[in-house]
Amino acid sequence: MKATQPVSLRTVDSDMLDAPLLSRERLNCDWRSAARGPALVLVADDDPMILLLAQQALDPRFYTVVTAENGRQALDLFNDKTPDLVLCDVMMPDINGFDLCKKIRLQPAGEHVPIIMLTGLNDAESIDQAFSAGATDFCEKPVNWELLPYKLNYVLRAAATFTELQVSEERYSLVARGANDGIWDWDYKNDRIYYSPRWKSMLGFEDHAIGSDPQEWISRIHADDRARVIAELEAHKAARTEHFECEYRVENAEGNYRWMMCRGLAIRGDDGVACRMTGSQTDITLRKQVEEKLAFDAVHDALTGLPNRILFQDRLSHCIELSSRRENYSFALLYLDLNRFKLVNDTLGHLLGDQLLIEVASRMRQVVRRGDTLSRLGGDEFVILCEDIEDITVATGLADRIQQRLLEPVDLDGQKVVIGCGIGITESSIGYQQPEDMLRDADAAMYRAKARTGSAYEIFDKTMHQKAMNVLQLEADFRVALENGQFELHYQPIVRIEGDKISGFEALVRWDHPKLGLMLPDEFLDMAADSRLIVPLGRWVLREACRQMQEWKRQWPEEASDWTISVNLSAPELAQADLIEALDDILHATGLAPTCLKLEITETSLIKNASHALRTMKALRDRGIRLSIDDFGTGYSSFNYLHQFPFDELKIDRTFISELDDREDKREIVNAIVSLAHNLGMTVVAEGSASAAIYENLRDAACECAQGFSIMEPRRADRITQSVADDVDRTEITGIGSIT
Repeated sequence: MKATQPVSLRTVDSDMLDAPLLSRERLNCDWRSAARGPALVLVADDDPMILLLAQQALDPRFYTVVTAENGRQALDLFNDKTPDLVLCDVMMPDINGFDLCKKIRLQPAGEHVPIIMLTGLNDAESIDQAFSAGATDFCEKPVNWELLPYKLNYVLRAAATFTELQVSEERYSLVARGANDGIWDWDYKNDRIYYSPRWKSMLGFEDHAIGSDPQEWISRIHADDRARVIAELEAHKAARTEHFECEYRVENAEGNYRWMMCRGLAIRGDDGVACRMTGSQTDITLRKQVEEKLAFDAVHDALTGLPNRILFQDRLSHCIELSSRRENYSFALLYLDLNRFKLVNDTLGHLLGDQLLIEVASRMRQVVRRGDTLSRLGGDEFVILCEDIEDITVATGLADRIQQRLLEPVDLDGQKVVIGCGIGITESSIGYQQPEDMLRDADAAMYRAKARTGSAYEIFDKTMHQKAMNVLQLEADFRVALENGQFELHYQPIVRIEGDKISGFEALVRWDHPKLGLMLPDEFLDMAADSRLIVPLGRWVLREACRQMQEWKRQWPEEASDWTISVNLSAPELAQADLIEALDDILHATGLAPTCLKLEITETSLIKNASHALRTMKALRDRGIRLSIDDFGTGYSSFNYLHQFPFDELKIDRTFISELDDREDKREIVNAIVSLAHNLGMTVVAEGSASAAIYENLRDAACECAQGFSIMEPRRADRITQSVADDVDRTEITGIGSIT
C-alpha cells in the first residue's frame, strides 16, 4: 500500500532522523555481538520513497540496508546476501509480500529470519494472512520512522535469543546422545515424567510404548532394589541428600534385567520444596558383569569353578560360629587327596591332569548333598563341608559314595585311568575354634587313611586330636629347647675295615627333654622339618660337630689327623640360600679344615629342587667339603642321582646290612652296590653293622668302612674322648674289638 503523505528530504533529515539520534545510540544494538558488525536489513518495496526513508532512518553504525523494488528482486537478494531481517511491503509487483514471505521460509537460511510486513491493510484478515505466511511482525503504514529502529532492535534481539535457545537445545541434545544416556524429567506438580527416546530404547521399547506415568519406571525396577531406589529418590526430594544417585536393576522389553546407574538433581522453589527432578540413566550392565566375574574369580578355583580356600574357610568359619550359638548344630569336614595324581601328571602331561581334576570335581558335585560346600584347595586336594548333620554317618556315607564314584575309570585321551582317594573326616563335636585347626586335623586323618589302605576314609577322633595337640606342644617345647640348649650330640665311630682303624665319626643329635627324657631323632625330626625348625637345629649341630672334631684333632694331632666328622643335612637345610655362607662361617670360627667335614644327604632331599641342590653341592665340593649319599637303596631313583650329583661316598642303608650274615640275596645286592660305587670313584660305608659276622661279610665285599653297634653305639663326646684316650695310652687307636 502506498504512502499518501508527502515528505520532503529536508523534513526527513532534520525532523525524523537527527532528533532521535541519541535515542538510537542508546539502543547499542544489544541484540548481537559488536564483533559481527551492523545488522543486514533487506527492505523490499516498490515505492522509492519508502526505500530512501528506510535507509535514512536506520543508522549505518548499526544497520546495513539493501533494497529491492519488487518481490522477485527481494528473493534473489535474500539468497545472495542472507540478511538478518527482512522489511517488506505487502503489495509489490511480480511476487507480493505474502508470497515472498512464504518463499523465504522455504529457503535453507530463511526458516528463522525475522520478517516484518509493511501494510496499509489494517483489517484483521490481512494481519492473520501475514502471520500465516510466516511473518514475524507487522508495521502499519504510514511508518513511524522514529520508532522503527526500536522495533527492529526488539525483533532482532528476540530472534537472537530464540537462536541461542535453539543452539543450546541442540547442544544439550548432542551431549545427551553422545553420552549415550537416557534423560528423564519428573514434574512433581502433575506427577508426570518425561522419558527421552533414548531412555526408552535403552530398555528395548519404542517411543510410543512408554507414556509419562512414574510407574512406567518404578514398576520395572527389580523387586529387591525398588524400595531402596524409592527411598533415595524421596531423600533427595526432601533435601536430605545433595543429589540422587543409585544403581539398580530394571526389567527391559524382553523380560531380562539390566543394571542402571541413575543420577538426578531436584529443582526447588523459593520455599525449598522440590517442584521437579531431572536426571539421567546409564546402562552399567557390562561393568557389573565384569565386577561380578572378578568377585567370583577371587573366591573360586579357575580350573574347576569350585569355591577356593578363601571362600571355603569363610563358610567353615560361619559353621564354627553357628555351632557355638546353637547347641544341637553339628557339621563335618571331609578332606580328600587323590591317589597317583602325580603319576598321571608326569606320564600323561598337565593338560590331561587338569582334565582329570575337572572330571573328579564333576563326579563329586553329583554325590554331595544340596547345601554342602565342595571346594578345591589346590593341586589334587578337595574338601567338603557337610552342614547341619544328624550324626557322623552322613559324612561317612558321603565318603563311601565318593570312593565308589571315583573308582570308575576315567578316559583321558584314550587312556583309561582309575584313581581313588584318601579321605580324612573331622566333626564339630571336638569343639574347634579356628577353621585352620579343623582343616589340619582332617588333613592328618586323610594321611592316616592313605597310609592304612590307600583308598579309604579315617575319622579324626579325640585320640588323634590329643596326638595332634602333643605335636603342637612338642613344637613349642622344641623352640624352648633351642633357646635353652637342651640338645646334645652323640658320636658313633666310622671304622676303616682294612686295618680296623677309626676314620671318623657321625654326629647324631639327641634332645634332653626336661619331662620326656632323652629323645632320639625319630621322635622329633619330622616335626622339626614340618615346622622349619630343623634349620636352626641343623646349624647348631654343624657348629658343635665341627668344634668337637677340631678339639679332638688338637688333642691327638697325629692319631686324628685324617678323621672326618659326618653330619646329616636335611632337605630344608639344603634349600637354604645362605647355606654356603653359613658353612664358611662355621669352618672359619671352629678352625676345622673343609676336607674334614662330610655332609650326608638323602636322595629325598634332592627330589624337590634338583637344580638348586646340584648348584649347592658343586659349591660345597669346590670348597673341599665331602659329600655322602645317605640311606642308599631306599629310593626308586638312587642310581640316577649317583650319576648326576658329585658324591664322594655312598652309604648303604641298614636294611641291606642287617641280614647280611644269613641271606645270600642281601650279600649279592651289597656286592653289586659296592662294585657300582667303586666304578663311579666313590668309597662305601655300610651302616648298621650289628655283629662280627656282618663285619666280616663287609670285609669280604671290599666295603671300605662300617659303623654300627658291633663297633660302638653312639655316645656323648666325653665318653668317646675317654675311650680314645685309653687307646692312645696303649699307643694305638683301633676299631672293632677295642672301642666297646
